Amino acid sequence: MVEQRQPDTTGEHDRRQLVRAVIASAVGTSIEWYDFFLYGFAASTIFAKLYFPTSEPTTGLLLALGTYFGGFAARPIGAAIFGHYGDRIGRKATLIITLLTMGVSTALVGLVPTYAQIGIWGGILLTILRLLQGISVGGEWGGSVLLATEWGKSRGGRRGFLGSWPQFGVPVGLVLGYTALQVFQPLDPYWGWRIPFLLSIVMAAVGLYIRLGILETPVFTKLLAENKVERVPVREVIVRNWREIVLSALLRTGQQAPFYIFTVFILTYATKALGFAVGDVYRYVIVAGIVSLFTVPFWGYISDLVGRRRLYIVGAAAMVIWSFIYWPLLDTRVPALVFLAIVLAAPIHDIQYGPQATFIAESFTGRLRYSGASLGYQLASVTAGGPAPLIAVWLYTTYKSSFAIAVYMAICALISLVAAFALKDRSQHDYAVEYDEVA
Repeated sequence: MVEQRQPDTTGEHDRRQLVRAVIASAVGTSIEWYDFFLYGFAASTIFAKLYFPTSEPTTGLLLALGTYFGGFAARPIGAAIFGHYGDRIGRKATLIITLLTMGVSTALVGLVPTYAQIGIWGGILLTILRLLQGISVGGEWGGSVLLATEWGKSRGGRRGFLGSWPQFGVPVGLVLGYTALQVFQPLDPYWGWRIPFLLSIVMAAVGLYIRLGILETPVFTKLLAENKVERVPVREVIVRNWREIVLSALLRTGQQAPFYIFTVFILTYATKALGFAVGDVYRYVIVAGIVSLFTVPFWGYISDLVGRRRLYIVGAAAMVIWSFIYWPLLDTRVPALVFLAIVLAAPIHDIQYGPQATFIAESFTGRLRYSGASLGYQLASVTAGGPAPLIAVWLYTTYKSSFAIAVYMAICALISLVAAFALKDRSQHDYAVEYDEVA
């Protein structure tokens, strides 16, 4: 009697969970970055007049961008808090908390009264809510990356491609944030800009529904079963992997500083220095974001073929060169060339950004991965991402030339290039085996 083989339900179940995990990661980070970028765009174009109207224009802009920077300063705090719980209670539960925190804090931004109504308290409330946004984003990224990559094959496979989907959420959030302000801001100068912020609570509810349907990752489930969960993972990873944390932060310098210049400072520079209409600049950046929807996963996929470190070095070198092409194109003031500069910045930036999430996550063993990857990734928010628009404003105001900003971007890219050389490439390492056990 021939024994009939049972269908491989386990394999099919894992494939379904992988797809759901990738979707949940991409949707969740899209919502988080929609919220985060929305504030940045408003800080560059709206908040100075509404919340700091008594200041000289440049000072008002710097104050508005200062509240924007507060979100970056809070991100390492969020990385430590949620990294601890992500490595203690699991990736899924932690991600639900980060999503709710971001949705509520962003919706409340849409309700903050202006300077004309409550004076400087409006700016103070904005700063507090921005800090909550930063704490949320600080914990969101690491969990989303692990949710996607830890459901994939533990060795090799498509880990770079899977890890690019949480990164995919950034251009989605950028496009949605810019588009929302484009649509609603012209409706009314007082409340039009508030609608996109209030819509955040609806988007958070959608993301929550998706995330509740995902199971915990196999890697963390295995850690629980083998009783390998660390009691204080943040302290442990700082002691064991301080070098990887520092290198991860430096690795991001040449990607993150240019990114926030490309997407936030450009609003101020193109409108104030070059004389472009803000609506035109919005549209240019939206197109750049749409390009990134394709180039982020593409470069993640390429990293599976050529290796994370090799591709990252190419991307950092390309950013050094692009720094001295981007600004001369902008300074021509020719609409077609300005459009070309803003749009081409996206695929060049994405050479680093596509493989970045997996490159950093692979640097830490499973039981410390959420804490280590989050800390390394988010420390760069304080040293690179947050200060970048402020530094760019200061450099242009001081030197009256965009060349100084180009030099600043090139130095940042060189830092990333050196860090990429120093960070070990674990593209082929078994993701489910603790690294110190292998050693």
